[in-house]
Amino acid sequence: MSLDTELQKAVSAVPDCVAAGVVDLSTGMLLAIKTVDSHPSEVMDILAAATADMFQGSNVQMIENIFKKARGVENDGHHYFQEIIVNSDNLVHVFSRMKANEEIVVAFVCRKSVNLGMALTKVRGSLPVLEGAI
Repeated sequence: MSLDTELQKAVSAVPDCVAAGVVDLSTGMLLAIKTVDSHPSEVMDILAAATADMFQGSNVQMIENIFKKARGVENDGHHYFQEIIVNSDNLVHVFSRMKANEEIVVAFVCRKSVNLGMALTKVRGSLPVLEGAI
């Protein structure tokens, strides 16, 4: 099963989904992308960098370390933030870390009309299959 094929299936399964991309935070690479609408190429070009900033920016790392320290958790490479949801004027963006490899993030973009609970359920359900395709 190829990553492109499984990503296309995930885009079809997530309600009101217009795009999805797989980002490797360790390399800064966009591993795969699928869209159903046209999106500006500039957005695609910086998706990986923006995703890395959200999950691994210096302030985010500082917050994660504070929470780990407060909870007595060793700095074992596990990340505290697993999912980020961004609401824009017309879209809902869901960014989810993979479970087995936290350096891989899948970004799903849905229309603002999406039922967020259903979208989250479908996004989370797609992660194991996508992870197996990487």
